[in-house]
Amino acid sequence: MYCCGPTVHNFAHIGNFRTFVSADLLRRFLQFKGLAVEHVMNITDVEDKIIKAVRATGRELRDYTGDYEAAFLQDFDALNCVRPTHLPRATEYIPEIIALIEKLVARGIAYRAADGSVYFSIDKYRGCGCRYGQLLNLNFEEMRVGERVSSDEYAKESVADFALWKARVDEDGEVFWASPWGEGRPGWHIECSAMSMKLLGPSFDLHLGGEDLIFPHHEDEIAQSEGAGVQKPGEPFVKQWVHCAHLLVEGKKMAKSLGNFFTFRDLVAKGFSGREIRRLLLQAHYREQFNFTLDGLTDARTNLARIDEFMFKLREISAGAKGEPEAAVLNDFAAALDDDLNISRGWGVIFEWVRERNRQIAEAKLTASAAASALAAWEKIDSVLGIGAKSAVETPPELLALLDERQAARKSKNFARSDAIRDELKSKGWQIEDTPAGARLKRL
Repeated sequence: MYCCGPTVHNFAHIGNFRTFVSADLLRRFLQFKGLAVEHVMNITDVEDKIIKAVRATGRELRDYTGDYEAAFLQDFDALNCVRPTHLPRATEYIPEIIALIEKLVARGIAYRAADGSVYFSIDKYRGCGCRYGQLLNLNFEEMRVGERVSSDEYAKESVADFALWKARVDEDGEVFWASPWGEGRPGWHIECSAMSMKLLGPSFDLHLGGEDLIFPHHEDEIAQSEGAGVQKPGEPFVKQWVHCAHLLVEGKKMAKSLGNFFTFRDLVAKGFSGREIRRLLLQAHYREQFNFTLDGLTDARTNLARIDEFMFKLREISAGAKGEPEAAVLNDFAAALDDDLNISRGWGVIFEWVRERNRQIAEAKLTASAAASALAAWEKIDSVLGIGAKSAVETPPELLALLDERQAARKSKNFARSDAIRDELKSKGWQIEDTPAGARLKRL
């Protein structure tokens, strides 16, 4: 599987991370089903916006992109995403990019323009019996056809010959490479084709990305990859495309001018954890437009606290017993995700299961072996969800001393002192919970 990765010109925002977390969920579920997964996610470290930023800051290309690449991977790890098998940088695949362009030129599907740039010809591609518009229906009569576009991102309403290799201009500064067509740099679209086919072969199973990449980026990927004629007869470049829907924030399209533009780091600064952000990003089906809100993050915190509390009770009851994973909940959870990765239905399975097991716990009907089986089932489910366990919060010694004093006060029937200690602990953000194993302190 190949997932279009970050363009490292700034910090990634939560809309970007919805796609990456969804890709992580898919990878984890495929592995849960017993499949071996080779996962590629590229790092786009040369394109128009990056060159503009390098020129503005006066920094070296690798120095500039390296900082944002490191920041992205820190955020990626904090969301508990499994690192891809390969993380190729576009700048490390220039020979492969040039070789792919040479194939297209040799087949007459790409041509060198007067300025030395090389463009992909939509007309020549269609003329050899290939279809441009495999991911969406394009009306060639209504769209502007035949215009050349050197920009990496171009108007959605145009079907344009797009740049595979951009001849060096003064604005590029020192960002250029030698090629058969002169000094220059690759276009954005060709980068993904060259990297994916080098690492996964000319035809592979899954290609993921945000729905904003369907056209022109992914459509151009198909055209240049299949136009090169490297697949076996009847084989497609990609067998299955997976596109994640846009993320709304507080009901609106994310924009800095609206004050609803959040990077992962912005949310951490507001006091939310990576697992809480991940929980919310995994709330809705990947093809559904999803409204991300700060209230939703608070709800995610509550949901996770409910699961954490349930796991604590299971560990207490199981008392170290071992058991086979509970089959029914695993089967129901797998059936939900087998249905086009229906994670919202999967969460429904989980919370119904938690509710039923909590009822059994309240009625003292859950045995140690049954609790152990439930814990084993959750471990398998969480291998897909990647929620993990809440970080252990160490109780300050002075509060543990107060808890001991409260227990002594209760034993001596000094209930006034016992209640006073309980209130004092509550004012410090801790709650006393009486369990079969004794009293314990829990963060409010």
